[in-house]
Amino acid sequence: MPGSRPTPRCALTPASLTSAGTPKGGRQEFAPPCLGPGSNAVETRRRGPAGVLPPEASAAPQPAFPRCQPREAETPSPTLPPHFPKEEEFERDVPKDLGPLQFVKLRKHHSLVDDAWFCDCITVRGPGACEEATFFPCYRWVQGQDVLSLPEGTARLAGDNALDVFQKHREKELKERRRLYCWATWKEGLPRTIAAERQDDLPPNSRFHEEKRLDFEWALKAGALETVLKRVYTLLSSWSRLEDFDQIFWGQKSDLAERVHHCWRDDELFGYQFLNGANPMVLRRSASLPSRLVLPSGTEALGAQLERELQSGSLFEADFSLLDGIPANVIRGEKQYLAAPLVMLQMRPEGKLLPVVIQIQPPSPSCPAPPLFLPSDPPLAWLLAKIWVRNSDFQLHQLQYHLLNTHLVAEVIAVATMRCLPGLHPVFKLLIPHIRYTLEINTRARSQLISEGGIFDKAVSTGGGGHVHLLRRAMAQLTYSSLCPPDDLAARGLLGIPSALYAHDALRLWEIIARVWKELGNVPQDNAGETCPHKQYVQGIVRLFYHRDDVVRGDPELQAWCREITEVGLCQAQDRARGPEKTRTTAREGRARVPLGLPCSPRGYFPTCDTNGVSLPPSSPRVSSVISLRCASSLALPSTGPSTRARYDSRQPGSPKLDWYAWVPNAPCTMRMPPPTTKEDVKMATVMGSLPDIRQACLQMTITWHLGRRQPDMVPLGHHKEKYFSSPKAKAVLSQFQTDLENLEREITARNAQVDLPYDYLRPSRIENSVTI
Repeated sequence: MPGSRPTPRCALTPASLTSAGTPKGGRQEFAPPCLGPGSNAVETRRRGPAGVLPPEASAAPQPAFPRCQPREAETPSPTLPPHFPKEEEFERDVPKDLGPLQFVKLRKHHSLVDDAWFCDCITVRGPGACEEATFFPCYRWVQGQDVLSLPEGTARLAGDNALDVFQKHREKELKERRRLYCWATWKEGLPRTIAAERQDDLPPNSRFHEEKRLDFEWALKAGALETVLKRVYTLLSSWSRLEDFDQIFWGQKSDLAERVHHCWRDDELFGYQFLNGANPMVLRRSASLPSRLVLPSGTEALGAQLERELQSGSLFEADFSLLDGIPANVIRGEKQYLAAPLVMLQMRPEGKLLPVVIQIQPPSPSCPAPPLFLPSDPPLAWLLAKIWVRNSDFQLHQLQYHLLNTHLVAEVIAVATMRCLPGLHPVFKLLIPHIRYTLEINTRARSQLISEGGIFDKAVSTGGGGHVHLLRRAMAQLTYSSLCPPDDLAARGLLGIPSALYAHDALRLWEIIARVWKELGNVPQDNAGETCPHKQYVQGIVRLFYHRDDVVRGDPELQAWCREITEVGLCQAQDRARGPEKTRTTAREGRARVPLGLPCSPRGYFPTCDTNGVSLPPSSPRVSSVISLRCASSLALPSTGPSTRARYDSRQPGSPKLDWYAWVPNAPCTMRMPPPTTKEDVKMATVMGSLPDIRQACLQMTITWHLGRRQPDMVPLGHHKEKYFSSPKAKAVLSQFQTDLENLEREITARNAQVDLPYDYLRPSRIENSVTI
């Protein structure tokens, strides 16, 4: 606004502040400094707990701090104060010529109690009704005596001028973040983690808010109580038949879990889970018969059938060779067992995937050839073979595809983002909503779930150290393309299968998030001839800032971020073999993929393309889409359903874990007897002696409910409340993204009405915006 205009009476609405504790006599101060000529009316919004009232307007002549005096209330938590859902808004008038603002300073005066407040944002409005508001995002805790300097919310790339006020702010912010967010090595050979042994060691801005913390800890206690009740209930009961698992199959469960309970022995449901169950990541179309599948004499008819299916393209396999040689757990002095099965499956014309043969263990030179189990075998022998497969699937799902590919990869991205990208960087603004709560849930997992003496050691056959060995093997095979659903599904031959609902929904979701055009030259333009960014989400945001190759190459913060991810967080991932994926076959690793190195520079992450001599915007959204998907509740393990209720409603669909793992025989966490070597000796006592005992089964059901239930503060994908971008174009991209997600929601809902077993896990309203559980 020109300086010649009269100074208006400015309205200051103190920033969106939520009381984190309940302050006693403290006050918060807001300093909107005048960093340029002219005049602006200021409006900020404040959220606070009940009992916090707006002060009287201050007309101090200096741009020092308009005061906000809260009422006296309860004593806050001595650690991280709670985040109350109660909010209040109020305004203040500041008759001061503030000029065009670049920064707003925010601090809290300490009085009797070192309370803390959570500030969402500050909004500054001009003097006229038509003046646009200036937005200052914060979304951080305000505590102690520090002064927060909040830059105006427009995203900016790093500048070359060291004297620029924004550049100085970026450097200072990153220096402080690097002090708070440090790397640590949890286990050698695995992705690095945040340096925090317990959740209390984390920076406050990465902690659970109070509602989340209370619910999480309440659920643990409720689950422990349920476990005790089930143990008491079964204290004098027999445990010799599969029906005896009904004694503990009560409490919170979904409709699909009930269906699994009744139909889990059926071959059709067994095969369906490889396509659309909790872990649709192992199945692949067979390109040749696996070398480990040794057909003994007398099975010529089976060999001929497999060859026919192979030639017709209807032969599929699920190979769990990654588990071969992993040391098994010892629980309460009792040895547990692991297997590395191979399943060959046939795709029927009607779309049903049915098992043809199961080999529980790979061949070994020192042992007789392992038996092959067939659907025509004695029912209990065939059932036990399928149970062994389900146990192996449980191990890979939980450790490789959920823990490693989702949680640990997301943590690397979260830490690198906090260390390398300042709040003004567009990629930071793009990704920060997708790393909410990730660091705390991972820290809790390392201290409670996969720690020494944790849940894995108490109930899972890969516990006691085997899980670390398995994670290292999976890490050695982690590829960039395996994190990209189009590449992964194509490599596994799962495209174009009508009954592969996961594959269909994953591709549609990827298309909406990434929207990488097949013809990069066909760039839509608006009426002014400028690139129109609102036809996709990640690509739309990134194209607003990276118009040419040299802009990508010249961004030092982006380069540092890429290097931090690959060289530090992923332990020199850029040094792995590159080029087309190849296969190698060994007795131990089976048909394993040669690792495809992750590029360490933005040039590798952001390939560019020239069409007709015109330099097009780089296709940088590809890597950002991978990151968004890893952080936004990875496609490898879809999130729990949408609900803001703390209690689980059994009438609504459940999560993959709650649906498929609640009935323990369908996905046993451990096996207590070695795999059978003959078919005729398998009796009911063999089956029950192999499955988890009462204690282990109760613990599996408790953890399944705790980690699979709906979260009370679940944020659906793309619907975060935080507003990090302030430009109209960036807001238009997010709005279009939300519209696309709503359209996909309707598509999936209509499709599900036509199928026997609805697939809901990738319905956008059920996908968490970040890895939070």
